[in-house]
Parts: sequence; C-alpha cells; structure tokens
Amino acid sequence: MSEKRRDNKGRILHDGERQEKDGSYTYRYTDCYQKRHKISSWRLTDSDVTPPGKKFKKSLREQEREIQVLIAKGIYNDGTNVRELVDRYISTKTGVTHNTKAGYKTVQNMLEKENFGNLRIDKVKFSDAKLFLIGLQKAGRSYSSIHSVRGVLRPAFQMALEDGMIPYNPFNFELAKVLINDSVQREALSPKQERDFLKFVKDDPHFCRYYEGIYILFKTGLRISEFCGLTRSDIDFKEHTLSINHQLQRTREGEYIVVPTKTNAGTRLLPIRKDVEECFRTILEKRVAPQTEPMIDGHIGFLYLDKNNMPMISLHWEKYFQHICQKYNRIYKVQMPKVTPHVCRHTYCTNMAKTGISAKTLQYLMGHSDIQITLNVYTHIGFDHAKEELNKMPNIEKELKSSTRRNGRKVANL
Repeated sequence: MSEKRRDNKGRILHDGERQEKDGSYTYRYTDCYQKRHKISSWRLTDSDVTPPGKKFKKSLREQEREIQVLIAKGIYNDGTNVRELVDRYISTKTGVTHNTKAGYKTVQNMLEKENFGNLRIDKVKFSDAKLFLIGLQKAGRSYSSIHSVRGVLRPAFQMALEDGMIPYNPFNFELAKVLINDSVQREALSPKQERDFLKFVKDDPHFCRYYEGIYILFKTGLRISEFCGLTRSDIDFKEHTLSINHQLQRTREGEYIVVPTKTNAGTRLLPIRKDVEECFRTILEKRVAPQTEPMIDGHIGFLYLDKNNMPMISLHWEKYFQHICQKYNRIYKVQMPKVTPHVCRHTYCTNMAKTGISAKTLQYLMGHSDIQITLNVYTHIGFDHAKEELNKMPNIEKELKSSTRRNGRKVANL
C-alpha cells in the first residue's frame, strides 16, 4: 500500500491536494462537466496562519468544501467574472438595434471601471448586487439609468444560472424596494396648457416655422422618430391616411439610418383628421427642395431638413421644444411644464382616453405592443375628469329609468 502524501508539517494530504515548493497548497478537481480546475491557498486549514507578506485567502479545505457542495448541485464555475459574463451574454444577442447596442456598450464600459465587474459570478451575493446598484445611485446615476443597467445584468446572471454556473440569480429582486425612484413622471398637458403652448408657437416669429410639426405631434401621438421618418409617400391625401412603417434615427457615429418601428404593433395605418391633413399640406408647400434630395436606406422626401439639407432627427425637435419652453417662461413669468415630443404623445393618449374611446382602439392608434401600457394612461386621468364623469351620473340614471319604462310598456303590450 502506497504511503499517503504529507505536507511539511506532517499532515496527510487528501486526494487532489498538493503542497508546492514555495509552501502554498493546491487542489485539482474535475467538475460535473468533466472539466479540470485548480485552486490554491497559503493555508491548508482554517487554523493555519497566512505567511507574512502574503495575501489572505480562504483555506484550501474551506474552498474544497464549497466546491463539493456546488458539484453535488450540478453547478460549476470556471472563474468567470461579472464583466466576462456580460460580454458573453451580449454576444448571444443578435439583430438588436443600434440604441440597444449603445446601451450594452455603456454597461460594459461601466463594469470595466467598477470593482464589481471583477467579482467572480459565483461569489456575488444578493447584498453585493444591491449595494452595487445603490452605489450607482449615490454616484449620481438616475433611477431609469440604473434600471437599464439592471436590465442587462439580470438576464446575464439568469443565463449563468441556466448554464449551471451559479446556484441563484443575485439580481432577481424588485428594484423599487432597493433604490429611491427619482424618475419624473411624464404628465400630460391640460387642454388649456396645450392651447397656450400651440398659440405661443404659432405667434412666435422664429418658432412658427415648426408649428405644423408640433401640432401634428399633439394630434397624432406619433413617436418622434416615427415623425422624423415620415416622407411624402407616407401621406395619402386621397384616402386621408398616414402610413407608419419605419423610424429615422442617427447613430452615435453620426450615421443616418432607417429602422423598423419600435414593435410590430408600431407599424400601422392611421386615419388623419382634416386639421392634421392641412398641416401636412402646409409643411409640403413651405418645404424648400434641396439641390440633392437626401436618401436614407432607400427613403427619400423627408418632411423637414436641417441647414445641411439632411433630415431632422429627434435631437433637433428636443432642442426646439426646450427653447420654446424657456422663451415662454421668460416672457410670461410662469412655468409651463416641461414639454417634449414624448409629452405630446402622452397628452394625445390621455386626451383620447378621456373621449371614451376603447382601450384596444387606443392601443392601435398609439402602436403599443402591450395593452397594459395603454391602460396605464387611464390611471393618470385626474380629479377634474373624474368629477366630470360623475356629474353625468344623474343623466345616466334618468336615461336608465326612461329605458325601463319603455321596455315595461312593450312587455305589457305583448
């Protein structure tokens, strides 16, 4: 029978253990996927002392116990850290938009700088994940920004869980219970605010050139990238319809691209009212044709062009709205709520909900893929509208009583 191997203190080493020439200990093992691994430590047991000048680490035997528990559960890890896991997860995402790619890149850059990115994924605890996100908020990042970061980390760790690399997903928790939600709720403008805003734009000698476009945004609820992508061929004056089938965007590298609508539901044919149609006619009449029409991915005839004769993008309109609000507040010494192209969309949705239109019809008009998004608008309708609806109740009751009497007479006649 062969003699058991011992360390320099005479202690018997277990199978797979070995003491190296420098005095450190190593352990080699095979995981449940038949892959070979090696771990090391300057201490064999918990009672051993770390040699002077050497970095403290869990003892070899403690690491072995943890490994055996994971192997018994069918879990393994090859030393992958958070940054490497996110890179692997992103490599599995194909066919994403350039905006999504930019979001991925932001998270990757962040993990390059943060110590959290170097943690082994099998060592990340729930508290580690929460403290990382809390730290981001303390550093000044907004709730919505952190929500996007978690939107990459959670599915990345879920992939690791499904691959058997970790025993649980440390990002599987409700974000609102961990962070302070400092997001500003987008509020729809009141009818008076909408009228005042539009009148100010129409009467202003500089901003009046954008009046028709802003009016259309308020009266159609289009996403700003959908509006920017509109061309002459998308407007059918004969059938009084507007075809929404693409978006115009510009990448961070300055490239203009035409992409599909945000979701399949975003592709839709909208009926347009006479006032909206007149705005489109005015835009086309005022439009100065450039020497060379810009063509983006086969699309030509964009409604608004900038000073370089390139199609206007969402950034242009965001700035126009910002400057309009600043000028309005400076002149009237009152605070018009922040108005953006998306506030126009939210205002349209809210106004349509107040008319009593069905949620499914409104979902179609808005191009929402999920009716829950549409239904959320109904929850934003405030006190004034609730009061108005309740005031109608006596008339409804009167009509019901009248209807009951008529039906009663019909039954008697039978």
